[in-house]
Amino acid sequence: MNESTLRPERLRRLRSLCLELPEAVEQQAWGDPTWRVRGRIFAMQKGNHEGGRPSVWLKVPAGAQPPLVESAPELFFVPPYVGHKGWIGVYLDGPRVRWSALRGLVRVSYGLIAPRSLARALTDDAGGSAEQQAPRARRAKPRHSRTRGQAERREPPTRRRK
Repeated sequence: MNESTLRPERLRRLRSLCLELPEAVEQQAWGDPTWRVRGRIFAMQKGNHEGGRPSVWLKVPAGAQPPLVESAPELFFVPPYVGHKGWIGVYLDGPRVRWSALRGLVRVSYGLIAPRSLARALTDDAGGSAEQQAPRARRAKPRHSRTRGQAERREPPTRRRK
């Protein structure tokens, strides 16, 4: 494991935010702590190397990354490896961390990654579903040339006369 560059009390608080979610577990990956739900990562604590800035990487809804990074580049950044997939990095080494805002981002990331049945469990706690807070990206279904109910009409085969 990499030695954490994040202050211990901040790591404890981040850990608490992540592990309060249904079926969330902590697992080491690439020498850093990650938080997962049913094997899928929804949060990664990074920057644990010499000269690295401690941060957490989280998934955000499609289109949310550019406005966040542009509005507060001192707080948000596009992380390597997963940034092109819609993840953001949040620096955790500033003088103050807005824990309530970070909690919301962690829950949004969880809602995008967790199975729907677990994401819905957040509804009871927050008064709004994780899906409402962060719509789940859905795979596009292939479009067919015919719409439902418009089956291709085939003529019955004609019999050949001998």
